Parts: sequence; C-alpha cells; structure tokens
Amino acid sequence: MIVNGRKTKELLIAPVLKDPPPSVSLSGMPVERVTAFKLLGVYVASDLKWLQHVDAITSKAAKRLHFLKQLKWSRSRALGEMI
Repeated sequence: MIVNGRKTKELLIAPVLKDPPPSVSLSGMPVERVTAFKLLGVYVASDLKWLQHVDAITSKAAKRLHFLKQLKWSRSRALGEMI
C-alpha cells in the first residue's frame, strides 16, 4: 500500500502544550498538523468535542429544510394559479 503524503493529516488529541512534539514527515514530505478533520462523515476534533460536527449537521439540515420550504411555496403558488 502506498500512502499519499499530501492527503495524510496529523491530529494531536491532547491539550495544546507549550512545547509541541516535532512534526512528522512521510517520504520527505511534512505531514499537515490539524486541529479537526472529517473521517467517514464525522468531524473529529483534537479536544474530542462534538461542536464542529453538530454545527456542520445543523447547517446541512437548515439548507435542506429551506429548499423544501421553497419547493412547497412554489408548488402551492403554481397550483393556486391553475384554479
């Protein structure tokens, strides 16, 4: 198996330290250190809290609900004009 260094991320699951550990490199390429990332549809944060995941899901649901409301409004208006 070949590991793609550009897609690889490093997540430290610990409080931010005054002196963080040295950065990791893979095949001579430095691995990006992140505080949160999406893994199999779930946002994982370094503090192991769900806030970022809940915000993303809430935002997605609000967008879909808005679309459904617009669709309902336009459909009821189109039916009203037919009568």
